[in-house]
Amino acid sequence: MAWVYLVIAGILEMGWAIGLKYTEGFSRLTPTVLTVAAMVASVVLLGLALRDLPVGTGYALWTGIGTVGTAILGMMLFGDPATIARLASIGLIIAGIAGLKLLS
Repeated sequence: MAWVYLVIAGILEMGWAIGLKYTEGFSRLTPTVLTVAAMVASVVLLGLALRDLPVGTGYALWTGIGTVGTAILGMMLFGDPATIARLASIGLIIAGIAGLKLLS
């Protein structure tokens, strides 16, 4: 169950990171409330996952899922550049996540 919590926490991290863009500096109520709710839920689920997972592995995977997902969504939603170097860097993060998962 810890891995399920961790994956959902990572997805929520993507949600709040992208949500920050929509809050427009926390000046829009609905996106702000949704973003803060995603932040809280993400950290709570991370905490639940870390009851059973090593902290280094859990935290690294949580941030990795959030980082990769946010970078990809940024390219898809906001036209962030999709350069070879950027995509290769995302690939390296995914390789690191896979390595940590295999070793845990």
